[in-house]
Order: sequence, then structure tokens, then C-alpha cells
Amino acid sequence: MHVVVLDSFAADQGELSWDALRALGTVTVHPRTPREAVVERARGADAILTNKVTLDRATLARLPALRYVGVVATGTNVVDVAACRERGVAVTNVPGYSTHSVAQLVFAAVLHFTHDVSGHDAAVKAGRWAASPDFVFCLQPLTELAEKTLVIVGTGAIGRAVSEIARAFGMRVLSAQVPGGSEEGRVPLLEALRDADVVSLHCPLTPRTENLVNAGFLAAMKPGAILVNTGRGGLVDDGALVAALGEGRLGGVALDVLRSEPPPADHPLLDRAAPFAKRVLVTPHIGWATVEARKRLVREVIENVAAFSRGERRNRVDGV
Repeated sequence: MHVVVLDSFAADQGELSWDALRALGTVTVHPRTPREAVVERARGADAILTNKVTLDRATLARLPALRYVGVVATGTNVVDVAACRERGVAVTNVPGYSTHSVAQLVFAAVLHFTHDVSGHDAAVKAGRWAASPDFVFCLQPLTELAEKTLVIVGTGAIGRAVSEIARAFGMRVLSAQVPGGSEEGRVPLLEALRDADVVSLHCPLTPRTENLVNAGFLAAMKPGAILVNTGRGGLVDDGALVAALGEGRLGGVALDVLRSEPPPADHPLLDRAAPFAKRVLVTPHIGWATVEARKRLVREVIENVAAFSRGERRNRVDGV
């Protein structure tokens, strides 16, 4: 088997090994692959591994030897799964590897808004505590999470992990209905938003959830609420979010994902001069990227390939 890894660096960060993959055949590892080089690098490959390099229908059509696509992630939107299914190309992903990593980041973001630990640290080191007439000073009103309401939008593994942590803080947790979702017992979305002190997004990006956080969604949130998105950038209508921030409606917005990654330098949510800048926290898609999660990811990706080579179905998402 000839395996080509198109963009290894995000997962391995130059420190994790793909050597176990070499037991399955010839392996070529590229840290990054520009779009124009995909076909050249993947030509003749039996198997391709991709994290964020897009494999659309046109690209797949130019790779007649291809028998397997392994997504080095949970989301499979970078691959035209329907085109693969039509050709009998197997597609796998890795579910669940980053559950605790993402849930941890959710609360790092929430606690940023409740306590601003880094801001207080910077103020102390700038001499403000030494110059204070009192033993304490606060840069903002500090708030407790106990008895606040967290609304989870998307109750898969990550959503459930976030819920468990929230309950440990003494929060009330509501699971909101998601467009296209099938699970019963969820609170209608707009009703849940009215009660939310924190809203955390964990639903998949689908045609029905794209721009889910639109003007109507944001208007339904009570003033001062915090919005956290560690899911997909396309869940949020950026224009509507900027407008809501400009109107002072939200207490804070934490985004670990944006519609375009990396974003343009002039993205309005990155404007440090914006009047709402202190209420916006943006991190560079790091929720999944703890060392422990990346080790699990690489290990599971390799096991998926090994299972395919043995004729076994493991983490298949192509329906074949």
C-alpha cells in the first residue's frame, strides 16, 4: 500500500512519529500541501490522509488509484464523501479523540470572562497592585458560575463532557434543540437562549446549522451572556455577531474557530481598536490540540489504515 499524508504538521507538530504507519507500506509524509500540489503528490497513492486539505469531486476524479481516504480529524467536510462512495473509496474519521481537550478549552474561555486572570496578572506586573491603597483591586466585576445557566447546542461527546464540567461548577445545564437534530427531550432553541448565561456550540456544521448564530439567535440571548464556539466557524454569521457586539448585547464571545482559517488580517472580530475588542477572545483553533489528544489522533488514524488493509470496517463514514 502506498500512503500519502498531505498535511501532517497540524497533528504531529513536528514531534510525533508516523513510523508505525510504515509497517503498512510505503509512506510519504508532507507537513503541508498547497491546493495546487495535491494531485501531483497524491498521484498513484492507494491511501491519502488529510486533516484540512480539501479533496473535492474534481480532485478525486484525477486520482484513479485511490482506494482509501483517512480524515485526520472528526469532521469530514473537507472530503466529498458522496464522490468517494460512488467510486467505492473508503472514508474514515477519528471520533472522540479530543473530547476532554475541547471541553477544557471551553471553560478556559468562560473563566477568562469571569475572572480575567491574565489581565489581572498583567496589571500586577505593571505595578498597579504595588501602587494600590488596598490589598485587592479588580479590573472588572468578578462573577461566579454556580447557579448560572449553560446552554449546550449539540450534545455529542464534547457537549456531554462540557455539561459534566458545568455541573461540577454548580451550573444549571440545558440542552437545546439543534436544526436537523433527532434527539428528544431538548429545550426549544430560542426558549433556551433566553435563559442562558453561557451558550456553548458543539453541533456539526451542516446546511441546516450553517449561520445558526444569526441575528435572531443573538437577539434571543439575554444581555451580558457569553457565547463560546469551539465547533465550526460556519456556525456563526460573522456580520450578525459584529453587529450584536457593537450594540453591546453580549458580555463576551470566545471563538476557537472562524469561517476562514487562518483568517484575513483585517477580520472585524480581530480588530484590537474595536469598541468591543475586550469582549472578544479568539484562539487559533487549539481546542483539539493538546499533546494527549494529538497522540490519540495519530494512533487512531494509523489503526484505521491498518484495519482497512485487513479488510475490516473501522470508523467508516462513507456508508459503503
